[in-house]
Amino acid sequence: MRPGSKVRKSPPRAASRERTSPSRPRRRAPEEVRPMGRVLIANRGEIALRVLRACREAGLSPAMVYSEADRDTLPVRLADVSYCIGPAAATASYLDIEAILKAARQAGADAVHPGYGFLAENPEFAQAVGDAGLVFIGPTAEAMRLVGDKVEARRLMSRRGVPVIPGLLDRAGDTSAIAAFARGNGYPIILKAAAGGGGKGMRVVRSEADLEAAVRAARSEARSAFGDDGVYVETFMENVRHVEIQVLADHHGAAVHLGERECSAQRRHQKLVEEAPSIALRPATRDRMGALALEVVRACGYRNAGTIEFLLDGEGRPHFMEVNARIQVEHPVTEMVMGIDLVRAQIEIARGRPLGLEQEDLQPRGWAIECRVLAEDPANGFRPSPGRVAALRIPSGPGIRVDTALQPGDEIPLHYDALIAKLIAWGRDRDEALARLRRAVDEFVVAGPGIRTTLPFHRELLGHPDFTAGRLDIGMVDRLMPRLAPAFLEAGPEAEFAAIAAAIRATEELDRPALREAGQGLNPWVAVGRRSFMDGRLVRRPEA
Repeated sequence: MRPGSKVRKSPPRAASRERTSPSRPRRRAPEEVRPMGRVLIANRGEIALRVLRACREAGLSPAMVYSEADRDTLPVRLADVSYCIGPAAATASYLDIEAILKAARQAGADAVHPGYGFLAENPEFAQAVGDAGLVFIGPTAEAMRLVGDKVEARRLMSRRGVPVIPGLLDRAGDTSAIAAFARGNGYPIILKAAAGGGGKGMRVVRSEADLEAAVRAARSEARSAFGDDGVYVETFMENVRHVEIQVLADHHGAAVHLGERECSAQRRHQKLVEEAPSIALRPATRDRMGALALEVVRACGYRNAGTIEFLLDGEGRPHFMEVNARIQVEHPVTEMVMGIDLVRAQIEIARGRPLGLEQEDLQPRGWAIECRVLAEDPANGFRPSPGRVAALRIPSGPGIRVDTALQPGDEIPLHYDALIAKLIAWGRDRDEALARLRRAVDEFVVAGPGIRTTLPFHRELLGHPDFTAGRLDIGMVDRLMPRLAPAFLEAGPEAEFAAIAAAIRATEELDRPALREAGQGLNPWVAVGRRSFMDGRLVRRPEA
């Protein structure tokens, strides 16, 4: 299908069908609420579907853009109107601002939701959406620019009394400046992209002999990811926790924080498991981190949903890392414990409605843990693992939520992020949430020729005594990998493929014409039993 082609269309729904905020409204809007009938969703996959559902519940008509690789995906099929904006490559589709704005005009959209990734934190995109007379559902372009430059943000927070990680408050002009910092403060250090985030452009350096090559690699990766090769340096804090604070701020001067998320289970700076609340925080530290997060909001004039990230050192002291100016991948754990739909809240704030939330009323209820299910092979260095989905079983039951757009028969492409699902468990306490999550991981099946997922990794990690006890830090996964890896091999591709082949053979047998023609077809209960048996074989794993 050619770029700009239209799939189907229905008229935007009237703004009069809009409902009130999901939160407890306590204030009346001091200004007129901006009418909104249709929202263009400028993303793909599970977050596109998540936003689509929030639009439906808000009485808004969802419109979708998609690349040629995503034409048959669930979000495209469920949208009221969808537009192809280019070929599979993100640079020619989901990162093409003009193509997205053209689709918005064709759709008659009033607003654009960027999801996360792609253009979500691009101030030029937010500016272009506003200049086109549309509402950008996210922070302002000015706030994005302020926090998007990590060095500027560090400098600003330092001036406002927010503790930052020790490091340079300027971009490193050359390697000598970094070397001078390291000699004065000691190794290891970490290089970070000034314009970046998400682990891109980061390099840990443990000696001066490795510095020159690390700077070249960090600059190259930063240029490729963000179009800006600027880097800066911080002390690399080892064996610390990554804890972040979710915030909401409206256009009327109100702002609240919604507690913390523990994100220390990481591999190479990429989060793998998140939970809320954090087992490490005491009430006083929680209150202090919330207050610091709101100071960050005030310092940069932030509006809408955002996340303030901190490192928590061994003595429980928080150090500001950065602001993520968007909805986060891990936002469901906050939703599960706070009972607030964050995507819906984003929409209501963008409409101009007040938050209607009071800080003292926001208390977490229970515990929530999320696993990121990636199409990567943990037995082979988390190598990308694309392919067509032949079998899919989504877990359910008490306390289980799965955010995914994946359907049987879908192709998992190589062109985009490997995230294919988010598996979230809620419980009255951490033990119950963890037990439910382990059960759900065992039920979850994503199988197909060539496809491997991180489910075996999660199965082993969630059962490890350190994780069970909450002994988490950002280096834990790397330390545990040598002990976890043998279990991945036991449930390796051969076992998976054998199970798939057996399932296919069983299905073919069930459909064999001879049985039906003979008038002696399988007893339906026998047929169901055989299918269930083969489904069971798909998920059975050797004992660790």
